[in-house]
Amino acid sequence: MNTLQEINDAWSHADRNKIAAILSVIPGVGHLYKHHYVSGLGILIGGNVLTLFITAWLSLATFGLALIVLPAMYIAAVAASAYYLEDFHGKHQILHPWRQEDH
Repeated sequence: MNTLQEINDAWSHADRNKIAAILSVIPGVGHLYKHHYVSGLGILIGGNVLTLFITAWLSLATFGLALIVLPAMYIAAVAASAYYLEDFHGKHQILHPWRQEDH
């Protein structure tokens, strides 16, 4: 068996939920990995900017504690959301036109 086939077999048996949670170290990327494009881009652009603003604002009131706690809680919540989200991989007909629909 060649190396490329071994990598492909290992990747096809990987737990996509765990991969999505790991990718959520950058919040929103796990949602994009599971083909939830609107929520993924919303988190990636809007959610991260909003979290950055709120963290900067609260860091003044909490003597910097918010610089650690708030981003950690945000990343954990987004990772949990990506883990439990339904996987739409292969379910978008427009993205996978070569797949035949079962009628």
